[in-house]
Amino acid sequence: MSYESELHNTDSINMKHFFYVTLCLVLSLNVQAKKLNVLFIGNSYTDVNNLPEIVKQIAASMNDTLVYSKSTPGGYTFNQHSTNAATLGLIAQGGWDYVVLQEQSQYPSFPIGQVQDEVFPFAKKLDSLVHIASPCAKTVFYMTWGRKNGDPDNCPGWPPVCTYEGMDSLLQLRYTMMAQMNNAWLSPVAKVWRHLREMTTSIELYQADNSHPSEAGSYAAALSFYAVLFGKDASMSNYNFNVNANDAAVIRNVVKMIVYDSLATWRQYNTAALAASYTYTNVNNTFTFTNNSMGSQISSYKWNFGDGTPEVTTQNATHTFMAAGTYQVCLSVKNPCGEDTHCKSVTSGTVGIDELNNVKGISVYPNPAKDFIQIKNLTASYDYSIYNTIGQRLKSGRVGAGINTIDVNEFSKGVYYLEMKNEKAGYVVLKWMK
Repeated sequence: MSYESELHNTDSINMKHFFYVTLCLVLSLNVQAKKLNVLFIGNSYTDVNNLPEIVKQIAASMNDTLVYSKSTPGGYTFNQHSTNAATLGLIAQGGWDYVVLQEQSQYPSFPIGQVQDEVFPFAKKLDSLVHIASPCAKTVFYMTWGRKNGDPDNCPGWPPVCTYEGMDSLLQLRYTMMAQMNNAWLSPVAKVWRHLREMTTSIELYQADNSHPSEAGSYAAALSFYAVLFGKDASMSNYNFNVNANDAAVIRNVVKMIVYDSLATWRQYNTAALAASYTYTNVNNTFTFTNNSMGSQISSYKWNFGDGTPEVTTQNATHTFMAAGTYQVCLSVKNPCGEDTHCKSVTSGTVGIDELNNVKGISVYPNPAKDFIQIKNLTASYDYSIYNTIGQRLKSGRVGAGINTIDVNEFSKGVYYLEMKNEKAGYVVLKWMK
């Protein structure tokens, strides 16, 4: 074969490899892609700059899809939304993965008695309506920010809102309370804004009215929603909206730090529609697994014991591991809202067992040992295994009345367990040392 021919074949192989890797990457991205249906309920804080559309474009840049509808009349409260035909109609459509709730910008910062009368009950009503129409949907509260210089209109009668810090702190607190009361998620936009305000003065988050979001402010909010809804880091997104590239990069990094890196915090109050869970007991290496999963209409159970044995589909399960060791035992449950899996490490065998002997008289000699161990008083043949204290099987074989010596010369000093099995004669675990 000529050099040119060899080179041509090599190039062909390299090109095939390149296209194969590229195809795998594309397929991987497609597998990871998400499509969500989200309803936004709020007012101008959601409508200005079309926040849902910005979230949609960020999602598209990350190979995800957002399908959204919105009900955002100017100045609307939860109370007004609870009787608004357009809002109620959108909720009743059902099929939503998430519903975002944003209250009028000042109401949650008012005195607690007023909030308990005028805000909390209607947040609860909207949340309840959402779950009637979309049983598997999650409610997400949009934590809005304090006004740039506080609330001058309400400052005389309620001093805590006289400053940005005071008003913003109350809004953060009250939205957190609503999330907790309704087992919902939070989109902590206010926390992102506060960090940006404290970090730099070069990024203007407010419009001239010192209340509504600028394009940068809406971009920060949209990134926060993308992180919470999709559970992904948007810091690699190439979509900047109408924000200059440097400012957009700063905002993305802050959202990653505040929102994405602490997703568990913003989702902590949600009671999952489905959560797999189990407990277990161990008696002589026979494990009884008891299902404790939370969720309604669970239709299937699947136990995987991590040892290569067939899966079990009963609600509870009993299992005996054939060899000592640590296994990942997983329970998967399914209901109309999806599937969830919970795994635990389960240790089986001789670890943690001093001695177990249901055959009288059998013992190990000498103990401690040096070069060999001898099993005394054997009257039948046994399959044996030797384990260390972390459950690793080091040696196995067969002993009987005629051959009852095991070479342990290669073993280092320590504690070991000799396990012997005979289906008819019994089961023995003996502890010995070297």
